[in-house]
Amino acid sequence: MGFIQKDTIRTVIISYLGLILGYLNKGVLFVLILSTEQIGLVNLILSVGILFSHLSNLGTINAIAKFAPFFDDRANQKKIFFQYALGFVLFGVLTVTLLSFLLQNKVVEFYSVKSSLFVDYYYWIIPVGIANVLFVVFETYLRSIFNNVLAVFLNDFVLRISVTTLLSLLYFKVITFESFFVYHVFVYFIPTTVLLFYLVYKKELSFKKSSLKIPTKLRKIILSYSLFSYTNTIGTLIVITMDAMMIAYFLGLKATGVYTTVVYLTNALQIPFKSLMRISYPLIPIYWKKKDLKSMNSLYKKTSSISLIVALFMFSIVWINIEELFSFLPDDFSEGVWVFFFLMMGRIVDMYLGLNGWILITSKKYKFDMFFTGLLLVLVFVLNYLLIPIHGVIGAAISTGIAILTYNIARAIYISVVYKLKPLKTNQLAVLLTFSLLLILNYFIPAIELASIFSILIKSSIYSGIIVLILIYFNLNQDVSDLFYKYYDFIFKRSK
Repeated sequence: MGFIQKDTIRTVIISYLGLILGYLNKGVLFVLILSTEQIGLVNLILSVGILFSHLSNLGTINAIAKFAPFFDDRANQKKIFFQYALGFVLFGVLTVTLLSFLLQNKVVEFYSVKSSLFVDYYYWIIPVGIANVLFVVFETYLRSIFNNVLAVFLNDFVLRISVTTLLSLLYFKVITFESFFVYHVFVYFIPTTVLLFYLVYKKELSFKKSSLKIPTKLRKIILSYSLFSYTNTIGTLIVITMDAMMIAYFLGLKATGVYTTVVYLTNALQIPFKSLMRISYPLIPIYWKKKDLKSMNSLYKKTSSISLIVALFMFSIVWINIEELFSFLPDDFSEGVWVFFFLMMGRIVDMYLGLNGWILITSKKYKFDMFFTGLLLVLVFVLNYLLIPIHGVIGAAISTGIAILTYNIARAIYISVVYKLKPLKTNQLAVLLTFSLLLILNYFIPAIELASIFSILIKSSIYSGIIVLILIYFNLNQDVSDLFYKYYDFIFKRSK
């Protein structure tokens, strides 16, 4: 876990700088500068653009992650394989762009009543989708060669500082909302373009004609896997975007703005987890190649234990300050408190069991993941259809939370039965009980009569200090303890 810790720390630091900027953008500036309907429009375009992106990739993203370790670096086979994969993606982009034009009338018919503004801006999903799919393909290849930091810096920092700049220009009326929207779409090409030039500079990508002799059997396996992965990914992405699209249909863009803003907050809390996954999951195909289930199980347990602490800590810090945090938002966002709660119930389980997806889709049993994705798809659609008209955005959060929880537990049970890989460790129960007791005790502590921002800082500092002391004193996680003592010795020995 040495180099994993090192790269994770780097990416977490960058990601947290991005988190601050992201919260400033989505949690403050968006709310202050844009109307709730405009927030809903921007976030819905981004959500559907991501769906466009994953429709376009034709299964190449997971194929790169799974099969890149099987190609020889010395003969440039991995680079040529990546070049072929990129060609498939470009074909997918052309196909889905054409499909977007053909579906225009259906979109107008579906959204014209409750979300007519989305209809006016519909075609902007195409550039958003193109920028996203190319970035993800470039990033996935860089991950496969354990080059993670640049992509994180571009996506989590450069992109967000660009959005902050645009919001500032809009606030001072240098540009109109229409101009902001257009520029906001095209800033997504900045990280993509930089990665493209970086790959060319590092000679990882060449536009020269190259040939790669792939054995017929391996070629069939790659094509079969890509086709399956593509179908499965479409199902997963429909699930991710379905709640926002169904809210826009049933409730309109205003409710979509509330829901997607809270979804952004839950996604932001996953940044440390995503940083850990970026470093960890490229190891899974290598372990499968070596048939090293012991190392895989060890990685599974370690990442799950760390992810559980991170998930509970991030949720707790927000939940003890939930009233103060939402006091900064307009009254339209009052329902967002319980949207956050129910979404995070699913996200905590998702983070804890996060590596199970990569274990399954890179295994020989990858086709069974289609069943779990189908289960997720049906659950989200049925629950949203039943609960959104009755409970509004809270109903959507309940639906998504239940579906994500069920999906992850089902996959974890399957992996445990088939491969005997389990994330469970005895000290995880102690971690769960510790966070639960501290959250319960928080309700018995008198409210601090201070300005919201000072109340947040004081409560967060006290809570964080108590958590760290308990984790270290009782050694509830060895990796966390080792990391603490490493930096403790570094700081205090250096100061002497």
